[in-house]
Amino acid sequence: MYTHLLYLHSLTRWFLVITLAAALYKGFSGWLRQRPFTSFDNTLRHVTATVAHVQLAIGYILYFKSPVVAWFRLHPAQPSDPVDYTFFGVVHIATMTVAVIIITVGSSLSKRRHNDAAKFKAMALCFAIGAILIALAIPWPFSPWATRPWIRTF
Repeated sequence: MYTHLLYLHSLTRWFLVITLAAALYKGFSGWLRQRPFTSFDNTLRHVTATVAHVQLAIGYILYFKSPVVAWFRLHPAQPSDPVDYTFFGVVHIATMTVAVIIITVGSSLSKRRHNDAAKFKAMALCFAIGAILIALAIPWPFSPWATRPWIRTF
């Protein structure tokens, strides 16, 4: 089950990256070009927040099933520990949780604003902050903290 969840988490990462990039484009272009906030924009906002929540839920399940995190929880952090343990034990989960909270706030604010420019502004700014945090906390293949493949296989 762990490997299947890990694969699903890796796959869902790309859905989040794609929907977040599209939402950022729509948010900034709508805000700067003073476009009307359409039902497509609203659907994209909602889908992006939903994919972020699904990704976070899968991540929480993996967090409590992961052998790396289990080792980290059983042993206090030491300066000589591999960076992977600290990254996945603390940094990754905390940063991703904060990022999804910020995306959720942006989605909620965007939904509740009355004029279109304010909807796009809330979506663009909060989603951008969330995207930056997510980009920093993803274990990319080139990351100095933890390296993982672009696409995980079974």
